Amino acid sequence: MRFTPQFLDDIRARLPVSQVVGKRVKLRRQGREFIGLSPFNQEKSPSFTVNDQKGFYHCFSSGKHGDIFSFVMETEGLSFAEAVERLAGEAGVTLPAPDPAWREREEKRAGLHDVMEMAAAWFQAQLHGQPGLETRAYLQRRGVSGQMVAQFRIGYAPSSKSALKEHLTARGVAVDDMIRAGLLIAGDDIPTPYDRFRDRLMFPIMDLKNRVIAFGGRALSADAKAKYMNSPETPLFHKGDVLFNAYAARVSATDRGVVYVTEGYMDVVAMTAGGFANTVAPLGTALTENQLHLLWRMADEPVLCFDGDNAGLKAAFRAVDTALPLLVPGKSLRFALLPEGRDPDDILRDSGSAALADALSGPRALADMLWAREAETAALDTPERRAAFEARIGAAIRSIKDDTVRRYYGQDMRARINAMLGAQQPQRRERADGSNWRDRAGGGNWRDSRGRGGWRVSDGRAQVQQASERLIRQVRARALPRREALLLMTAINHPGLIADRVEELAAFDFTAPELGAVAARLIDMAMEGTGGDAAGVRAALKGAGQGDLLNRLDSVAADAGDWFVRPDADEADALIGFDHILALHHRQVTLHKELKAAEDSFRADPSETNWERIVELRNALAGTSGSEVEVEGFGLASRHVRR
Repeated sequence: MRFTPQFLDDIRARLPVSQVVGKRVKLRRQGREFIGLSPFNQEKSPSFTVNDQKGFYHCFSSGKHGDIFSFVMETEGLSFAEAVERLAGEAGVTLPAPDPAWREREEKRAGLHDVMEMAAAWFQAQLHGQPGLETRAYLQRRGVSGQMVAQFRIGYAPSSKSALKEHLTARGVAVDDMIRAGLLIAGDDIPTPYDRFRDRLMFPIMDLKNRVIAFGGRALSADAKAKYMNSPETPLFHKGDVLFNAYAARVSATDRGVVYVTEGYMDVVAMTAGGFANTVAPLGTALTENQLHLLWRMADEPVLCFDGDNAGLKAAFRAVDTALPLLVPGKSLRFALLPEGRDPDDILRDSGSAALADALSGPRALADMLWAREAETAALDTPERRAAFEARIGAAIRSIKDDTVRRYYGQDMRARINAMLGAQQPQRRERADGSNWRDRAGGGNWRDSRGRGGWRVSDGRAQVQQASERLIRQVRARALPRREALLLMTAINHPGLIADRVEELAAFDFTAPELGAVAARLIDMAMEGTGGDAAGVRAALKGAGQGDLLNRLDSVAADAGDWFVRPDADEADALIGFDHILALHHRQVTLHKELKAAEDSFRADPSETNWERIVELRNALAGTSGSEVEVEGFGLASRHVRR
């Protein structure tokens, strides 16, 4: 539906900006304007202003600027049409009458919405009745609470081929409408249409108005041909345009400034239960362009969560290719590679919210993932292969349509290529006497033919080279949880401390089973007295088939700035660092529990006090992401100079 400028101006005239903004931001008057804390960034000093006379808001901390429509779009993740419809209702302005063809289409769609709502209610009833007994037991085993079952309207489709059709027929729904809604399978070679979803756990898929438009069904039988089945394309549902849980997640995503994208329905349910309500999922396919645009309405840099194995990396690299042509200033993607073989649901069930928050911390930028893909696989031992490597990078950059983003990607990738290939570009040098020269040799000191001079070189090549190598090590480490890896590396390199910390190490909840297996091995060696020194521990781990994992742990330790994990650190300092990591872990677990309780309190009573408590806890959690040790005397035994 199109809206005339006069219609939009009428809404603006009836709704002052301060009235619309004031529902989300506490404003106070300052002269002719209002001022408050930014709704887009966390800040302590107000930098957000509203001017009713001029009809706009401006956020100095984020640079965002607009009117009432853009504010609702930014803070609630709505489309322009949805924002207009919302605000027209608040202003008491009647929406313009649609043309007859549009009205007819909407009436047909509305009828299908009613059919889908009836189907969703029936699936829910089946889950809670006798047919859903085993399915309820399955959900309990998966740790899905009754609250989550109700919140996501999870249901059950019985194994009967006609139960849903008979139920809807009794409610007066035509078979043709059931077919159009995607609930029945029909065709020229099918005499009698039958239920599409049978013996499946059912997840209603909602549109951005919270209406049921499709279903996703998870098979409960091991013999099922497909583990997951979605509704087909219908007048209501276009799979590439929809994200599971988008309606519920967008408010949380705009509040927190981030949206997480997982691979499946159960991951979304688990993450929501674990305190990550800002989570969505595509519907069993690679991320599409339309889904990316929907994500960017929720957050500037959505975080894609993938398993750290080869399949997860391939999925991440496909997302890179999809996103590159669509990048514009300020809009990108980040990537959180989870421990290999572990999805968010696994981590939450086994280790809790703190472990998942740790796994999601420090997501990689899209540019880093592009570089890692090419640098990880490139063979650069001949001129032709180096040329092919540069050509692949160049093709990826040329796919970016926005001129500014493409230019910056070109500069960034050229610096990385120069660093990795040792390219020798003309550099601007400054002679000791202050005059400038150009030296094509590209590095080191230089003297002219008379033996004068000596150059002071300011060249970032070494730093870029180190950053490139560090990124490759990170990808090769397959996203091992950093804090857990550092804990183990400290114990491996300083096995003498294990005996003093056996109980703590045994009680530590490792999110990756492979790390837990290493910890168990270390404990056994300490108890049996067979570990010996660091070399002996390493030899034992390699002998037990854990050599590859040991290399991955070394990669994490080499990338970290936590010197106390290294073999040359004094054991007294290593013990302090070890205890510090344990303390951070326990504090993070406690804070996550308190945050969940605070969020529950806010849902029950959305007061300013309860919201301030959430902000306080989130800030405290952010402070647990590092590992800097602040202990008197730390580093003295190792003669480590703290900077």
